[in-house]
Amino acid sequence: MTSLSALDDRIQRLIDRSVDVGYETAVQVAVFHGGDQVVDAVAGLADPDTGAAAATDTLFFAASTAKGIASIVAHALVERGSLDYSMRLADVWPAFGAHGKIDVTLEHVLLHTAGVPFPPAGVDVPTLCDWNRMCEALAATPPAWKAGVRLGYHAVTFGFLLGETVRRATGRTLSDWLKEIVSEPLGVAPHVHFGVPNVHLARVAQQVELKPAPQPAVGSPMDRALPLAIRPDARYANDRGVLSAEIPSQGVMSATGAAAVYASVLGQFPAHRPIGPERLRRMAEVRLRTFDVVAEIDSAWAFGFAPYRPAADAATPGSCFGMVGMNGSAAYADIDSDVAVAVMRNRFDPTSFSTIEHVDRLVRETYPGSRARADEGATE
Repeated sequence: MTSLSALDDRIQRLIDRSVDVGYETAVQVAVFHGGDQVVDAVAGLADPDTGAAAATDTLFFAASTAKGIASIVAHALVERGSLDYSMRLADVWPAFGAHGKIDVTLEHVLLHTAGVPFPPAGVDVPTLCDWNRMCEALAATPPAWKAGVRLGYHAVTFGFLLGETVRRATGRTLSDWLKEIVSEPLGVAPHVHFGVPNVHLARVAQQVELKPAPQPAVGSPMDRALPLAIRPDARYANDRGVLSAEIPSQGVMSATGAAAVYASVLGQFPAHRPIGPERLRRMAEVRLRTFDVVAEIDSAWAFGFAPYRPAADAATPGSCFGMVGMNGSAAYADIDSDVAVAVMRNRFDPTSFSTIEHVDRLVRETYPGSRARADEGATE
């Protein structure tokens, strides 16, 4: 249901200015609140070469923003009884137990503590797009640490570990389950993908890169987790083979599609709620606060999600869950203020998150539920 608000006007002006001054090429923003889509804004060019304008149904490469969607599918499958957080990957994927990985569980994967953050040596784009080759190589890989002992961002491997576990346990892929229990019931199946069907490839915006992104130090953990041959940039994100491959650590989506998925998890559409309220709170709970040995920063994780909003201190702990992608896309929900938000863009710049921060500040000002709760707690 769409009921556009004054917030829609404010965000439209914001992204129009961002495009006009050359800070953005194209931007989409969608916000749901209380079961209504209150923002459906778009600005700029989906393809600067042809002059094609972005539309509300344009699809955007969303990088790690898709990890949040993948985690939602996993939690929905647990809700159905098809998966269990404590299940060992090796119980359904015997080869994965090699080299001491026998105790890795679904929970470890969702929390990035599985100890398998590094893709196989020599991985390139054709290998990345070959599901069986990637999974066979990961099964044969020794762990970097014992499961549960350390946190380390599984930038690429997350989607393969989760996806192959789902496929072996249920006989169906993450994409299959995304459609059946999440996106099709919501009517957004054409708008949220891990791998884009050929029929939708023409709707994907062209990513634009104006300057080289900063690179991790050669040999560093992040360099190993995101090898140069498969490190996302605009050229990678525009590769039709990459876009169409099943790589659930990344995805392609519209802002409305992604935000609708998060809104459904909040229970904004009672007829299509993939996850119950008890599990919702468990998903958003901050599970880890520790040093990330791959990203080499102090980090916090909810149960398969980042536990923060793009604007600083916009959410209370345990209220927000979502993911931000390295190209500046984002999709997240805030339980206390009952908002689901997604921002998509095609200016590929891992150093620039200003647009999503400004959008989130406007959303927080309009729907300050999380801030209100924080203020109440301070006075009790």
